[in-house]
Amino acid sequence: MSHSEQQRPEIVVGLVATPPDHPARVAARLTTELAGRLAEQVSADVRWTVREGWGEVAPRRDGGVEALLDDVARRRRSDKWDIAICLTDLPLHAERVPLVAQTSARRHVAMVSLPALGLHQLRAARAAVPDLVSRLLTDASDQRVPPVERASAEMASRMPAVHREVGEADPGERRYVASGLIGRARLLTGMVRANRPGRALLGLSKLLVGAFGTAAFALTTDTIWQMGDALGGLRLAVIMLLGLTALVAWLIVAHDLWEKPDHDTPAELARLFNLGTILTLTLATAVSYVVLFVGTVLVGALLIDTSVLEQTLQRPVDFTDYLTLAWITSSLATVGGAIGSGLENEETVRAAAYGYHPEPDGWRGREGSLAAARAGRRTRRFRAGTDRGPSLGCPTEPWLSPGGRRTAAAGFRQVRKR
Repeated sequence: MSHSEQQRPEIVVGLVATPPDHPARVAARLTTELAGRLAEQVSADVRWTVREGWGEVAPRRDGGVEALLDDVARRRRSDKWDIAICLTDLPLHAERVPLVAQTSARRHVAMVSLPALGLHQLRAARAAVPDLVSRLLTDASDQRVPPVERASAEMASRMPAVHREVGEADPGERRYVASGLIGRARLLTGMVRANRPGRALLGLSKLLVGAFGTAAFALTTDTIWQMGDALGGLRLAVIMLLGLTALVAWLIVAHDLWEKPDHDTPAELARLFNLGTILTLTLATAVSYVVLFVGTVLVGALLIDTSVLEQTLQRPVDFTDYLTLAWITSSLATVGGAIGSGLENEETVRAAAYGYHPEPDGWRGREGSLAAARAGRRTRRFRAGTDRGPSLGCPTEPWLSPGGRRTAAAGFRQVRKR
């Protein structure tokens, strides 16, 4: 560090990801570039230091955004950061519309709800966080940076998810909300994005294997050939939709993925969690169905000779008949897939549920997590790839080093709040 850099005042910005799953991945990408963006967009006369943390702050469902900001403020004071920005995948609302971000000058913290940003969350977070830092320092009357007056329209131009600012009466507490219909649609797509449907798809491998086995057996039955020929496109579409619906319902019921409202989980939040789970499973099963359909078409074309199919159907056939045969076979095979899903690892399927978050006490070390595992608490794998520094809940032990990631999953106790 040069002498001129040492003379500049330092501002430490903490990025807190809660829970340490999808938000932590966004925070890790953002941490590497945030200091440069702050120097470019906020002030070049300040030495910006960005710290990353996760695992200590857990989203409390009953307290809403205020409880979340209180938790982040305690983390900021504990780690001696100047300001803290929380990235969360918790869907939040203000005035009955999705809440995108909120700043609190008295706490010196801000929050960004990643699902409210839609599909391109990292790009939107890149634009949002420097603006939130600037707004926070201005509202807190921090003399180390020049005050700026940015209107909500300017924030909306940088972040398409922001429709307007509410709470202008209190300059220290600013809330940026989305629009009604479009904002809710963006929130749902963002929830599915944060829930990582690809993970759910990979987790349903036994389901796909069971479906392929059922489809292979059905292809050898000429009754299925005749049924496919007799049924029209409308009936086949209905059978397909019923099969996929039954599969999603079976996954939810068999693996207890339905979130029930209680004193910790408000009814509106439970509905959002359940909708996010349904959409994630629907997308995963739909992609599985396409894979099954393509595989069935290829296997049918290889195994069933055209002359045999013509003899059974008593008419000339073409490639569309093989598509129809694969259509009805794949739809019926989803029942076999439902049976195969019962063989899936419980945690693998439960990862598709949106309502999983860290425990309020966060990460407590290897011994505590092993004790929790012995007590039957659920775990979910999380990759700890870098040393995150000496902050609360940020492991630096050798067993979490890149060479020792095999036990990293034990460091994160993922439980479902009931």
